[in-house]
Amino acid sequence: MITGDGLLAHHRLRRGTGVPLVLLHGFPLDSRMWLDVVDLLPGEPDVIALDLPGMGESPTGPDVAATLGAPDEPSIDLSGDAVAATLRALGIDRAVVAGLSMGGYVVMSLLARHPELVAGAALLDTKAGADPQAVRDNRLRIADEVEKNHNVEPVLSMRRSLLGETSRANREDLVERLDTWIRDQGPAGVAWCQRAMAPRPDRLDAIAGFEGPMVVVVGDEDELSPVAEAQKMVDAAKDAELVVVPRAGHMTTNEAPEPVAAALAALLRRV
Repeated sequence: MITGDGLLAHHRLRRGTGVPLVLLHGFPLDSRMWLDVVDLLPGEPDVIALDLPGMGESPTGPDVAATLGAPDEPSIDLSGDAVAATLRALGIDRAVVAGLSMGGYVVMSLLARHPELVAGAALLDTKAGADPQAVRDNRLRIADEVEKNHNVEPVLSMRRSLLGETSRANREDLVERLDTWIRDQGPAGVAWCQRAMAPRPDRLDAIAGFEGPMVVVVGDEDELSPVAEAQKMVDAAKDAELVVVPRAGHMTTNEAPEPVAAALAALLRRV
């Protein structure tokens, strides 16, 4: 696992053959959110999950920026550049890259800035559009509050809003898991990621320019990145399939890992 040189922490979840599958997590979580899906992947895929800047076991955003010689300013593009640098350090020059929510924003940054690395793309419960000003302002407000209070309490409410209505009613175990994962994150990393997401650009053009296969996955109860947003990405892409997961919200990877694993396996076959 790379942790001490300013690149991102990586976790090799399966050792296999073929084009690697690289997994990027959502906010405010880390790579553990992928474990349910990885256990269900058929065959012998090579699977690597990364912790994005400041989350899980990865270095802070400023440390990552210093390593890359980039401006010390939070941005999704810095996260994308860090993913690209980490993969190259691992000797990977071509991968299928999957990202959920914030991880999806990073996948789209790779499509825009490092398309040669992406053999196939999976966008889960995410959206290509930029945030409206009110949403940007709220992200920055929460980042300030997290840093001021030196805890992640301002984002703990997400342990329920990340889930669909069905899971909120019937899966208290998922609420508890999300609570644990969120509490495990450092306030500085949570604040950095909020500031990184706030100014991100619209990325429909990057999707439209991608020549490889793509799958877009969304829970039919996702209130944060609804089906209509997923359809926009499918419509913009040259070669994309839409998978709508029933009775799941934003965390399809944990609410319904079976169809997510099937969608990723199908994408790997298409590559």
